[in-house]
Amino acid sequence: MYTAKTNIEDSAQQITSKLTGAYEFILSIPGSQAAVSYISTSYNNDPLRLALELFLVFFALRYLFHSKYKPHDSTVKLTQQEISELIDEWQPEALVPKLSAFERMNLEKTPEIVGGQSVRVRISGYAKPLLNLACSNHLNLLASRHICDKAIDTLRRYGVGSCGPPGFYGTLDVHMDLEREIANFLGSEEAIIYAQNFSTISSVIPAFSKRGDLLVVDDAISFAGQKGVQISRSNVRWFKHNDMNDLERLLEDIHQEDLRHNKRLTRRFIVTEGISAYEGDVAPLDQIVALKKRYKYRLIVDESLSIGVLGPRGAGVTDFFKIPASDVDMIIGSLANVLCASGGFCAGSREIVDHQRLSGSAYCFSASLPAMLAVSALEAFEVLRQQPGLLEELDERNKVFRHVLSQKPLSSMVQLVAKDSPAPFFHLRLVSDWIAARLRPGEDELAREDEERLLQSIVDECAHQGILVTRARYVYDQERHCPRPSIRISVTVGLTKKESEKAALAIRTAFIKMLSKWRR
Repeated sequence: MYTAKTNIEDSAQQITSKLTGAYEFILSIPGSQAAVSYISTSYNNDPLRLALELFLVFFALRYLFHSKYKPHDSTVKLTQQEISELIDEWQPEALVPKLSAFERMNLEKTPEIVGGQSVRVRISGYAKPLLNLACSNHLNLLASRHICDKAIDTLRRYGVGSCGPPGFYGTLDVHMDLEREIANFLGSEEAIIYAQNFSTISSVIPAFSKRGDLLVVDDAISFAGQKGVQISRSNVRWFKHNDMNDLERLLEDIHQEDLRHNKRLTRRFIVTEGISAYEGDVAPLDQIVALKKRYKYRLIVDESLSIGVLGPRGAGVTDFFKIPASDVDMIIGSLANVLCASGGFCAGSREIVDHQRLSGSAYCFSASLPAMLAVSALEAFEVLRQQPGLLEELDERNKVFRHVLSQKPLSSMVQLVAKDSPAPFFHLRLVSDWIAARLRPGEDELAREDEERLLQSIVDECAHQGILVTRARYVYDQERHCPRPSIRISVTVGLTKKESEKAALAIRTAFIKMLSKWRR
């Protein structure tokens, strides 16, 4: 009994000695006395707090050093043989969907130009050059040796591109010169240039019209305009193409709705094209401006196809109707069509232009226009100033084509859309009654692909006769109202009057030949 008691006392003394030694060691650490004092004063009268914090420390340490747990870990471990068999059986999915027969036909029938663009181009698969009526080289500026030499000199001086957006280090002196030239040419206060034609209008519209604002839009606006309207997320109302009665009715309906429901004032815009890309007719700008002023709207006009070809000076639809450019809030145009360069522009007041330098997405986040293309556009404007007779020649060639292709017997089979338009291009569409008379039993209408194939056969026949023309192409599944299939003819002053008449007769012959034996 005595021995057991002695052993317990000895053990207690040893534990006390070790604890005392540990305590003295802790106190010997610099700053430990303050920590010991804090703990003793904090927990002397609060044992529950001490127990809780010790539990949390223990839980944290256990969580850190415990092995990871994966819930529902049902991984099946495969043998090397099973892995090899699965690899042998695996077939990767195609990077792009398989082309349909119609898509393959479109791809195969796309002409491949060998060499540079011109009035006479060499096409892969054809021995002789073809007369080019498929591009918008209306003033034949692509053949200008002077513009070409200026572009080469600029290339040697500035290099190929700026490699930066205009707002940083992408703006050059030639860009500023071009903006001033555009503003002076149109008669607007200022102008801003974009590096891509398509993204100009699709950037300008959402820069000004936001969610909750109102856009009143021509229902035949181009695909780029449709994308701009879509990106803006604004409220959209559509009026019939170039129908001023419908536009006036729509604006009056909106006005009456505002009065009835006491709607708050928002930004409101009318959006249209100078020359319609889908129809080839000219917007009645004088009537649109009158309605714009009466109902207090801003006006956006896309002049991508009218700049350089419409009006006494080629200044577009405002020049054609003799309307001051200041009456149009935003004039949008292309440098990539008639002006043989690339990119686009927007002209308007100083406030309109300055706003785009910070809010135009295609301006802020795209590299600026290459200097050589800016100089090419500058020289193209200079040609328009010095050679106004080019526009008269273009109008003459345009009338030759339209006269030949609107005569019988072709007129009973083919419709020349916007027959009396001054636009230097036009669409040729099959007459609906002519198609209806040749429908097969059980057919309610001719499938779009069948109509496209028929037009493609006419395009091929024109090529065999030495004329390069093209079908109008659309993004079928994204167009709001996809136009009917057509062949688009682009007139150029690069052909003489006699050559133009000869080319028109060849196109007419190709139409009659292919249509006369279709479904006979």
